[in-house]
Amino acid sequence: MSSSCSSCATWRLTAACVTPSTLPSLSSLLSSRRPHHALPAGLYTRPDVFEADMQVFFQNHWILVGLECEIPEPGDAQVLDIGKAGLILLRDDDGQVRAFHNTCRHRGARILDAGATVISKLVCPYHQWTYEPTGELIHAPHMGVDFDKSCRSLKPVAVRNVGGLLYVCLGENPPKDIAVLQDVMEERLAPYGLRDAKVAHQVDVIEKGNWKLTMENNRECYHCVGSHPELCVTFFDLDFGFDPAAMSAEERARAEQHVADRIAREKRWEAEGFKSSHVERVIDCETNFRTQRLAINGGGESQTPDGKAACAKLMGSMTRKDLGDTHLWGHNGWNHFMGDHVVSAMVIPLTADTTLVRTKWLVHKDAREGVDYDLNRLTDVWIATTDQDADLVARSQAGVQDPAYEPGVYSPHTEKQLDNFASWYVQRMQTHGY
Repeated sequence: MSSSCSSCATWRLTAACVTPSTLPSLSSLLSSRRPHHALPAGLYTRPDVFEADMQVFFQNHWILVGLECEIPEPGDAQVLDIGKAGLILLRDDDGQVRAFHNTCRHRGARILDAGATVISKLVCPYHQWTYEPTGELIHAPHMGVDFDKSCRSLKPVAVRNVGGLLYVCLGENPPKDIAVLQDVMEERLAPYGLRDAKVAHQVDVIEKGNWKLTMENNRECYHCVGSHPELCVTFFDLDFGFDPAAMSAEERARAEQHVADRIAREKRWEAEGFKSSHVERVIDCETNFRTQRLAINGGGESQTPDGKAACAKLMGSMTRKDLGDTHLWGHNGWNHFMGDHVVSAMVIPLTADTTLVRTKWLVHKDAREGVDYDLNRLTDVWIATTDQDADLVARSQAGVQDPAYEPGVYSPHTEKQLDNFASWYVQRMQTHGY
């Protein structure tokens, strides 16, 4: 038996012997992950791992939860559930964006239902305890004259506005390195004017897979040529890695020329004042993110069926359609910022094997549907791509649950970011005591 396959015999023995009472501990699962390989099956399938994931990555790390343009006026609110936690995002009477736990300080009832709403005060429907948009309790009927309302304010949630993207940390000690994300992205996102945008469309897809499979699928384009014909009209798959040794001389020369063109284009964009260079914080950090401006294939303007802009009214202060696609990846979402529109997706785990992917398409707030843009043309590519990815994630989940599964090796050419993500995941779990 070759050394590269020496794990096979071990897997067969382990698969034959494992019973519910002999399942490996979470810490042993984490430590058993081999470098440059996918995660052990239990990290994708076990309910106890899911609970730990929610505590570590969706309670104590910064997560993307929304957009400032969704709460443009005082009293506007967005309400969502993240695992067992309820979150209220709102704009108060002074125009400040705030976040609170959606839990009444009386007996814990949910104050608002999930979704978008408008409030003047926050009133718990159970016993009418009433709070200001700043969180202070102002009315608690039948609690007696000596009741101290000052210590019963809604519990605040840390919130950061990154160029119009809203991040929260539900834990008590939010990672301080969110400042790096803000420093990098504020300047890059400024021309897109996310604060003066609006959501033209939103689609929720429930993927039948673990949230890490959803994120892994998004972090590589190894599968794109075979799975995403619509997206590949506008993507250069060479931007996401290739194996020179597997190419013909002609293919290799074309790939090398593409890389040279990308570097030259990036330098030109930077010289023109459009931040484009690759910035990556994916290992040895708390707040995981990666950003880069990449060219658009096809018509060269936008991620549409033909690569031409979908919206005649450009985003923010943009005056050009030829500035490619500024990507931003995090551990629970991805974004594509283009001259005419933005695609923003966030990931919220629901169970160990189901995940919500919420995708939003943004246009300038003054853009008119049917006049400045056609909704189908705006959304077709990423609706198709998300549905295709949902199928791939479901296939992956079914596979990792199979007794025959053993973690495969990542491609060093096209799956480096998966290796980084798996390494970061294990590192963060262990740092949190698992």
